[in-house]
Amino acid sequence: MKITVVGTGYVGLVTAACLADFGNQVIGIDIDKEKIKRLKKGEIPIYEPGLEKIVKRNLDENRISFDTKLAPAVKKSEIIFIAVGTPPKKDGQADLIYIETAAQQIAEVINGYKIIVNKSTVPVGTGDMVTNIIKKYYKGKFDVVSNPEFLKEGTAVDDFSKPDRIVIGNASKKAKNMMEKLYKPLGAPILFTDIKTAEMIKYASNSLLATEISFINSIANICERVEADVEKVAEGMKLDKRIGKHAFLGTGAGYGGSCFPKDVKALIQIARRHDYRFSILEKVEEVNKNQRQLIVDKTLRLLGKPKGKTVAVWGLAFKPNTDDMREAPSIDIICSLQKLGAKINAFDTVAENQAKKILKNINYFKTSFEAAKNADILLIITEWNEFKQIDKKKLKKIMRSPKIIDARNIYDPDEMKKLGFEYVSIGR
Repeated sequence: MKITVVGTGYVGLVTAACLADFGNQVIGIDIDKEKIKRLKKGEIPIYEPGLEKIVKRNLDENRISFDTKLAPAVKKSEIIFIAVGTPPKKDGQADLIYIETAAQQIAEVINGYKIIVNKSTVPVGTGDMVTNIIKKYYKGKFDVVSNPEFLKEGTAVDDFSKPDRIVIGNASKKAKNMMEKLYKPLGAPILFTDIKTAEMIKYASNSLLATEISFINSIANICERVEADVEKVAEGMKLDKRIGKHAFLGTGAGYGGSCFPKDVKALIQIARRHDYRFSILEKVEEVNKNQRQLIVDKTLRLLGKPKGKTVAVWGLAFKPNTDDMREAPSIDIICSLQKLGAKINAFDTVAENQAKKILKNINYFKTSFEAAKNADILLIITEWNEFKQIDKKKLKKIMRSPKIIDARNIYDPDEMKKLGFEYVSIGR
């Protein structure tokens, strides 16, 4: 099939690359000339395991191309995906200006029946908005489809290629048949709904996952007070089939990234605009914010007055296998400690370049040991695999003071105590 993907950000680029890999002819469109120039060379502007290989392979096979010109791409295509950003406004509502612009530009050049697919995460009613925009400029037949993405950073290629489900929102038989044909190679169950239901599924899914994270972090805080082990609590919960082994019950510094914070805020605002207060979700957001301060408080209790002391931080990205610093817990934690006079030594080889755009007056190091050398305390914020089997005896030897705040519970407390560390984790 002939496809255009408008927007080559995280969602758009993964979508374009994977659809091309299934044998489709795909054009990725973006207004960023420098990004398009790099993509034409096979250079990936984001860190996502496996994605660069797929883009280069499909460039070589002439199945994918990139351009800044939308009109020729739209005219050639049967299906046009809108995968532009929907950043939050100050009040938490999703800003739809990029969706509106894309819809208008598409409408101005349509030359026949097309399916316009909202791939971006958008509030309920956005499909109707896009439909009305297109009708202002084009009087022919077309369909607007809601097809929310469920990609996790770090495993996005796998998530796209082996999805749990595919959600298609549209009542048109023609749109249904074409979208079913497009996704048939994936062999995944397809749920057909109306557009508004599809739009709500995305927000509801992400908000529930965020709720699980805030819930288990709250349980962890109780576990510390009653001397229980939250890791075993979570393990026991996951053995319940009603909860399941894939539940988001990992404790830590709270959720971050491009989706959960934005989508939780947006759903709260959707509820308020329809005269309903989503109090549970408001508390989820509050708990997540407090969890970051909890890590700071633990640090201060173990470190004492931070002024003039060196704090080593391992991991800056909001999660492993990504360079995404959006809403990363490390930002709030580091900034709070800097305000109290702490010197920060940081290590994250993948996210360093993105971190430098946000975090200032930090010493960045090329290895974890270099960052920890002569540190008064070590904070583990992101659970990169290389930290899990680190030489702990060497680590203790090079630190000025063997104190660790493990915000991801990657080490065994008894082992760390035997090795002579002052070790504090979450909920244990």
